[in-house]
Amino acid sequence: MSAAEGPLVVGVDSSTQSTKALVVDAATGQIVASGQAPHTVTSGAGRESDPEQWWSALCEALRQCGDAAHEAAAVSIGGQQHGLVTLDAQGKPVRPAMLWNDVRSAPQAQRLIEELGGPKAWADRFGSVPGASFTVTKWAWLAEHEPDAVRTTAAVRLPHDYLTERLTGDGTTDRGDASGTGWWASAGESYDEEILGRVGLDPALLPRVVRPGEVAGTVRGGDLPFAKGTLVAPGTGDNAAAALGLGLRPGTPVLSLGTSGTVYAVSQRRPADPSGTVAGFADARGDWLPLACTLNCTLAVDRMATLLGIDRQAVEPGGSVTLLPYLDGERTPNLPNASGLLHGLRHDTTPGQLLQAAYDGAVHSLLGALELVLDEDADPTAPLLLIGGGARGTAWQQTVQRLSGRAVQVPEAKELVALGAAAQAAGLLTGEDPAAVARRWGTAQGPVLDPVERDEAVLGRIGRVLSDAAPLLDRRPDGS
Repeated sequence: MSAAEGPLVVGVDSSTQSTKALVVDAATGQIVASGQAPHTVTSGAGRESDPEQWWSALCEALRQCGDAAHEAAAVSIGGQQHGLVTLDAQGKPVRPAMLWNDVRSAPQAQRLIEELGGPKAWADRFGSVPGASFTVTKWAWLAEHEPDAVRTTAAVRLPHDYLTERLTGDGTTDRGDASGTGWWASAGESYDEEILGRVGLDPALLPRVVRPGEVAGTVRGGDLPFAKGTLVAPGTGDNAAAALGLGLRPGTPVLSLGTSGTVYAVSQRRPADPSGTVAGFADARGDWLPLACTLNCTLAVDRMATLLGIDRQAVEPGGSVTLLPYLDGERTPNLPNASGLLHGLRHDTTPGQLLQAAYDGAVHSLLGALELVLDEDADPTAPLLLIGGGARGTAWQQTVQRLSGRAVQVPEAKELVALGAAAQAAGLLTGEDPAAVARRWGTAQGPVLDPVERDEAVLGRIGRVLSDAAPLLDRRPDGS
């Protein structure tokens, strides 16, 4: 490890599958140490994780960083959005956390939309129309199905809030992550007492919303992975952290290929999409982060490769097959009960063509949403920033090029959520805008892939199949 030029900061990415920690030189952006530890996610009726695992994984990831983590002057937590963490009076989890991709609360989402006056009323007030991913719908589900757990709950947190509170002892969140709950109204930037009353959630159970640039607290004493008194930044949700990590300026489009797929851009206008396709999230700086998310992205494509017994890169062109890879329901389009759909299979269809169809289906959903995410004054010729675990894959890169018709830039920096959290921590020390810190670090630099002719034939074929199959798609696998 070379000598640092400035103070050290720690950025954390607590995602669905694992926790990663980076120790970063605040002056240069150099990563001086890193660590990673996995989580377990249930695969039954819902998607749940034990929050204690997140804490254990954080401690292990920091242990791998060695002395550098203990020397850090500030830390920030980026975490998976929407997850419902319920804590008892002692701060212990009441039950496993319901994760963002747990879609059991789809009926509650629909009921809440109707009770509050429909999609437009939600979009105007909250910036988003809630789906089964949103925290408010999960709390409503819990109240109906596990009332004893609700009665035991003394605090409600998001995943990043939980880890921040383990460090500081104080219950805090930030506007970026709070905007994905469904009970923080973007119009007034505050918790909405009416919706909290409808779902029976006492606002006293919720964390304080920390302003951008404000210190959330300091590391308390005890057996903790940082020195006592280390500054703790507000933290934020994973997408807002990645936006910080890229140093995004308004109007630059991002396509993220991870467990979920997302498209987003920073905007200075408060978004409000009554169709529900675009979630009107806040960012971690004071602007907005209109975003659309699909549940089925890299995991769905990898699952298809496994079923076919071929490598995930072994795609082949041609053929007439269309695959809508809704293996876990879907959020964009809003089809929480859907399963995958295969159309156009013929005797001469090859495994590679089937796999390419899975890539095409996933990217089609994301690019359709991107058109709604971008402001009318966004530059249509600007390169599309491709990030996330899938961004390194040639098949993903070429599919995005072919279906978007845009230039594609692949930043060399890999851990953008953790880097964004680190930039937020560095901003506490320097007084800078965290996005400006990331731009100074050069995190978005990387090769640009030239645009190719847009594949209108495939886009049209997928669109027709989606339209024709619409009556069948949002049914449970048993046909109900």
